[in-house]
Amino acid sequence: MTGKAWRCKLPETDSAPMYSPQLLDHFERPRNSGELPDADAQVRIENPACGDILELSIKMNAGRIAEIRFRAKGCVPAMACASAMTELAKGRSRHEASAIGKAEVVSAVGGVPPASGHAAQLAIDALRAVLHKLP
Repeated sequence: MTGKAWRCKLPETDSAPMYSPQLLDHFERPRNSGELPDADAQVRIENPACGDILELSIKMNAGRIAEIRFRAKGCVPAMACASAMTELAKGRSRHEASAIGKAEVVSAVGGVPPASGHAAQLAIDALRAVLHKLP
């Protein structure tokens, strides 16, 4: 995978907004995107049902997440949830970060459409996997 983050086109709709302002903000201005040189651990998680891919890298310092970066390829909610999850995890201890759940990520992006719950779960799965890989 190359680049900081993949982008996809937002769906066009004439009805009520599909995504919350917070979700769109994380999608349009992702936090902590890109690669992390000298990461302490990194993972690549794929959702086989929808094809979303999330790469997550982490660097610890004094028992806390000092840096966390992601690269994502997938739907708008997947990218937004990855961004929000990195903000939630940064600065937390390994134990505190492992307690972050799907509901907390969904709340951080102002909700996701019913069919997009997998996006928050992918972010949580990646976070737990990278924490598990830490020495």
